[in-house]
Amino acid sequence: MSLVSSDWLEKNIDNVKIIDCSWHMPKAQRNGFEEYKKDHIPNAIFFDLDKNSKINTDLPHMLTDINSWELIMNSMGISNEDEIVIYDNSDVISSCRCWYNLIYFGHDPKLVHVLDGGLKKWKIENKITNNEIIPTTVSNYKAIENNKLVKNKQEIDKNITLNEFIVVDARSRERFEGKVPEPRKGLRSGSIKNSFCLPFSELINDDHTFVSKDKIKAQFRLFNLDLNQNIVFSCGSGVTASVLALAYSLINDKYMPTIYDGSWSEYGKS
Repeated sequence: MSLVSSDWLEKNIDNVKIIDCSWHMPKAQRNGFEEYKKDHIPNAIFFDLDKNSKINTDLPHMLTDINSWELIMNSMGISNEDEIVIYDNSDVISSCRCWYNLIYFGHDPKLVHVLDGGLKKWKIENKITNNEIIPTTVSNYKAIENNKLVKNKQEIDKNITLNEFIVVDARSRERFEGKVPEPRKGLRSGSIKNSFCLPFSELINDDHTFVSKDKIKAQFRLFNLDLNQNIVFSCGSGVTASVLALAYSLINDKYMPTIYDGSWSEYGKS
């Protein structure tokens, strides 16, 4: 149950930990935390995707180290046993990256959900929001890394020859085909050799909900992919790759989200 509905969350709002993981592309000129301070789902705790990523790198949104992750969870008052619902108010469905991070660091996948439709749908339905920032009690979170859920550049390069897994890119077709410049400076246009393109936006409805499972299956079958094949997702900086990973998990119960963490921000360096 990776996705939960707004009605489900409204009914269970006092029984789960709620995380606001709103993050916006730089060109949007929006600040997720400033928006959170003005308006959010009651009891929500803000997760800063930029600050809670690896610090000593010029690559955006890289997984942090295990000790730092435990400190982040402890400061947010998150415990290993907590059932968690993550949402966002972002056009790139950034909540999915927090979902991936939690699973990578060992939180039970059955306890980690994304709010289908996020804050956009919640507000369309006139459900309650407020600007109250709740105090948190420091917890004692213990993380366990699952290194099988992340790929690095060396593994991506090696796979071009060995073909041990399939790489699916969540960026737009124009970026994937090198027809438009990358939004980040210093990156060439194009894509990883032998990879496929499935823009994440093709799996998202106008109200920010995911399309039906049948439509998700149809999109993946366009590549003649066996739904049991090992798939690694990539994008610009690991955010929308997580959207595809969550979508794929909806049609493949056995799939554990696997991301090329550096994505095109690393691979496309000139």
